[in-house]
Amino acid sequence: MSFKTTIRFVAAGLAAASLMLATACGASNSGSSDTASTNADSSDITQQTVTPGKLTIATGDPAYEPWVMNDKPESGEGFEAALAYDVADKLGFDKADVVWTRTTFDSAIAPGPKDWDLNIQQFGITDERKQAVDFSSGYYKDTQSVVVKKDGKFASAKSLADLKDAVIGVMVGTQAYTIVKDKIKDDIQTFNDDAALGQALDAGQIDALVTNTVESVYMVQSEQVKDAKVLGRIAGSEDKDGLGIVLPKDSKLTAAVTKAVDDLESDGTLKQLQDKWLAEYTTDLTELK
Repeated sequence: MSFKTTIRFVAAGLAAASLMLATACGASNSGSSDTASTNADSSDITQQTVTPGKLTIATGDPAYEPWVMNDKPESGEGFEAALAYDVADKLGFDKADVVWTRTTFDSAIAPGPKDWDLNIQQFGITDERKQAVDFSSGYYKDTQSVVVKKDGKFASAKSLADLKDAVIGVMVGTQAYTIVKDKIKDDIQTFNDDAALGQALDAGQIDALVTNTVESVYMVQSEQVKDAKVLGRIAGSEDKDGLGIVLPKDSKLTAAVTKAVDDLESDGTLKQLQDKWLAEYTTDLTELK
């Protein structure tokens, strides 16, 4: 073999080796890109939901005004309905990607798996509930108020002491139960939802009901309880931790939802929503001590 022929073989070998190396590097780079893409997908909050790409939000059945107007959360009308869509937007979901479902209050905060991503229906944040579910930051600090019939025997009560002999009803598992037990009496009637609570007062089964102030005013204004009045707001009943959005225990969305609520508070959106939907329900009430 001549010297020139030898050089040609060496050059060809080097070229082939270079091509193989380039191909290997290309495959390696491609693999890194695919891995990065996979990692990006796994960190996308919109893919961490019950139905990837959709945000399933639960509320009560029925859902009451002014939290949800006309029992239609999909309209975005009402304080909690509007807030839910603002949170969804912060998480990266379009309005069309929000799916609404319904649950009872107590089942939402019970231990176990859930078929929804968020649940919003005036849940007070408590340490006991945190053992079973996650919460966002508080989005509203409500108080508790007393509703009675205008012609009832406790219609003229001026203080909490005046209610100690009344048959008082509350919704099961709510802050109202804690407040009544702490400030009025131990013997309390419980009901599954506000509708049943209102019906009990309407029928004379109880003498008074206690629920959050916004709901109390709505019950009277809407005549959910006929010929009723809000006796007053219970002094010292403000929920210090506030109402929070409920998520399944150890949800991958909890941190993001908490940040969304915090951002909505920081940018003034929560205040705007409260002024729009809740202001008329929380002013000019007698304080019961």
